[in-house]
Amino acid sequence: MPQATTKLNAFPVFVRVEGEAVAIVGGGEQALAKARLIAQSSAVLYIIAANAEPELLAFIAETGANHVAAGYDASRLEGAVMVFAASGDETLDRRVAADARRLGIPVNAVDRPDLCDFFTPALVNRAPVAIAIGTEGAGPVLAQMLRGRIDRMLSPSLGALAALAASFRNAAERLPRGNIRRRFWSDFFGGAPARAVEAGEFSRAREAAADLLTSDAPVRGHIALVGAGPGAEDLLTLRAHRLLMEADVIVHDALVPEAVVAMGRRDAERLPVGKRKGCHTKSQAEINALLVELGRAGKRVVRLKSGDPLVFGRAGEEMAALRDAGIAYEVVPGVTAAFAAAADFELPLTLRGVSSSMVFTTGHDLKGNSLPDWAKLAISGATVAVYMGRSVAAEVAGRLIEAGLSPDTAVAVVENASLTNRRRFHGTLADLPSLEARADLSGPVMTIIGDAVAGANFERSEPLAAHRHAPVAATEGVQP
Repeated sequence: MPQATTKLNAFPVFVRVEGEAVAIVGGGEQALAKARLIAQSSAVLYIIAANAEPELLAFIAETGANHVAAGYDASRLEGAVMVFAASGDETLDRRVAADARRLGIPVNAVDRPDLCDFFTPALVNRAPVAIAIGTEGAGPVLAQMLRGRIDRMLSPSLGALAALAASFRNAAERLPRGNIRRRFWSDFFGGAPARAVEAGEFSRAREAAADLLTSDAPVRGHIALVGAGPGAEDLLTLRAHRLLMEADVIVHDALVPEAVVAMGRRDAERLPVGKRKGCHTKSQAEINALLVELGRAGKRVVRLKSGDPLVFGRAGEEMAALRDAGIAYEVVPGVTAAFAAAADFELPLTLRGVSSSMVFTTGHDLKGNSLPDWAKLAISGATVAVYMGRSVAAEVAGRLIEAGLSPDTAVAVVENASLTNRRRFHGTLADLPSLEARADLSGPVMTIIGDAVAGANFERSEPLAAHRHAPVAATEGVQP
């Protein structure tokens, strides 16, 4: 059954208030809340209150608002473009509302929707950009919740970017109508000028905008190496989300979940370059070449990497290729899997008096005959996070025990860290080799080793010891 068309009972508009008087009647908390809202504009604020509370008086002193320290009289509303009845006294608020209507001035009575000619929105302020959220007085808490979500989505530099855009409007109007003008504004808000403003480099932003005015200038590409986090889409950073919404192309690894990729623009081209152990659809050299090709084609690209790009993500090779090709790029950090695994276990990675250092490594570092430096740190008390270590778990355990780390050292293992289908295991270093025989572990596995692990919450985890198959053997040729 089709739903009836929903119509607004209050139509949203923006009222010009620059240099105009706005009157607030009231001396308490309600008046202060409305005063703070109006103070975000360039209106001339008048607060009518014979007995203003200390917090409101402090606000008046701080902002320079006009305090009419006298009892209410209708004559005090004359000349205002808006009136707020915010006394908290129903009788007085009704009187203010009636007087304002008689004078032809729109009025808002706080928490009294039946007296309101207009409703004040929850406001996201990036002046000159403003986003107003209203519920016609039905759900102020809902409006505030939505305001918080939108506020987190928008760059703090959006207002400065809009102000810069206003200064280029006349010049942009001289560009030919159609694709050329649209491309200018698209590149302005999604390209080099926007990135320069976000970095606080306003002179460079103005120069970049001026360069865009040359209609035949080649479109410059940009690559963002973005950390997709450990898997949960709500752990994606706000900057990563903004770039995904601006991307022409999303190049993503196999370990990045579809839910994260889907946070990008619907019409963005998606290119999987899946790299799992033993199954690479593209070599690293081919990925490097692809990013350079897309950059030269003028594309805005998000290169999504699981976790953080700079932690075992081979970002160094991709950055080198982009630098050599003269392609602009940036790096956006993500939540690395070690942090997500620790959070899943409520595990302190550092613990006063127990562990004051942290090591990120892969088990493959133990392939040689000499003991790597990080292993020596583990013996001295560092917490060690081992990435991609399931297939070499026995070797990791054996080499560390042979080097002198106690077999009873606490170990935590997480498969699919941060996701709802995660699995958690706990035990000791002596139990770790059992991971290699676990055919049921198909997701990425993170192992954390160290005395600090003993402080984790093991209530919802399985014991590794239940899966132990063979004792840990010392690795031949180890040099402690």
